[in-house]
Amino acid sequence: MNIAFIPARCGSKAIRFKNIKEFCGRPLIYWNLLALENSSYINEVYVATDCVEISEVVESFGFLKVKIYMRDKENAQDSSSTEAVILEFLNKHKFKDEDLFMLVQATSPITQSEDFDGGIKKLKEGKKSSLLSVVRDKRFFWSSDGVPINYDYKNRPRRQDFDGYMLENGAFYINRVSNILRDKNRLSSDIDFYEMQDYNSIEIDEKVDWKIAEEYMREHVLFKYVKERNIKLFLSDVDGTLTDAGMYYGENGEELKKFNTHDGKGFELLRKAGIKTGIITSEETKIVENRAKKLKVDYLYQGLEHKGKLEAVKEICKQEGILLEEVAYIGDDINCKELLEIVGVCACPKNAIPIIKSIPNIIELSLKGGDGAVREFVDIILRDRD
Repeated sequence: MNIAFIPARCGSKAIRFKNIKEFCGRPLIYWNLLALENSSYINEVYVATDCVEISEVVESFGFLKVKIYMRDKENAQDSSSTEAVILEFLNKHKFKDEDLFMLVQATSPITQSEDFDGGIKKLKEGKKSSLLSVVRDKRFFWSSDGVPINYDYKNRPRRQDFDGYMLENGAFYINRVSNILRDKNRLSSDIDFYEMQDYNSIEIDEKVDWKIAEEYMREHVLFKYVKERNIKLFLSDVDGTLTDAGMYYGENGEELKKFNTHDGKGFELLRKAGIKTGIITSEETKIVENRAKKLKVDYLYQGLEHKGKLEAVKEICKQEGILLEEVAYIGDDINCKELLEIVGVCACPKNAIPIIKSIPNIIELSLKGGDGAVREFVDIILRDRD
């Protein structure tokens, strides 16, 4: 059995409730749990916390492999070591000596399923006793008393000729249960490395790390996912997506809706990029028809619910000769769920309902519906296009 273990205390001096603070639209701890849930090698995942708030957030994700372990208070203090809570946990569970134990740090959210699986595979295939994740660092270091540590300054090597050194990035550590209990440490002698990309060197300890890590996450994970899909059709819901979901009425009872001009520019940019556009909505109003004409969308389907939306998109795909994985769709409510789950790239505004935000791989945008969320999604789609 392969066990993953994430310590997540309530207390955090630099960033309050860091483990569940929003990171790229989701609680920080969500990203590692998602990668572990999708891992081919990890069997069980334990979140060790002393915090009801954290346990409730983790349980709300609905991951099948994930369990909550309420750690003892004495091992949840500022002075408590990670080793202390690991040993507490292992002494209370009857795992086999040969079971692999992976310590995962929530402060390294960019780690992906293939990294976790790659680390386990390397340890199993090699002859080492334990393993830790690293990145290759090609910087030159000096001691505080002015002595170079890792190079000869009189014969300064070129960067391309310098192998560099392995920097422990804190993403994960793997060892066998028997070794940890014997050595009382996450690592044992005869240690192997799992080398990760250089952008995985970031660990979130201070507030400044947060913004840097979010940019890395968008660049190397979220945007990469979108880039891998060749989007040929962009579709949007209306209420709560193109609008703020508000219902406005004039003195004579006429219904009004508030749209955002930035979203309108997004449709124009899509059109110039050669991407077909459309509006798919459950309601049927003259307002939406007029807005669709203004936006010059290629397709307008109104009065559709659940199955109707999906069938309409399948009809468009057949007409355009494209696949559903080449479709991007943004929606915010339950009647968008089925379509969001099946298209190539899906997104939702910041104010979407929780069940929509829980859809796997959905991009939760930083803006609300009617405040430019659609334009934000458009910018992501177009980011890596010429």
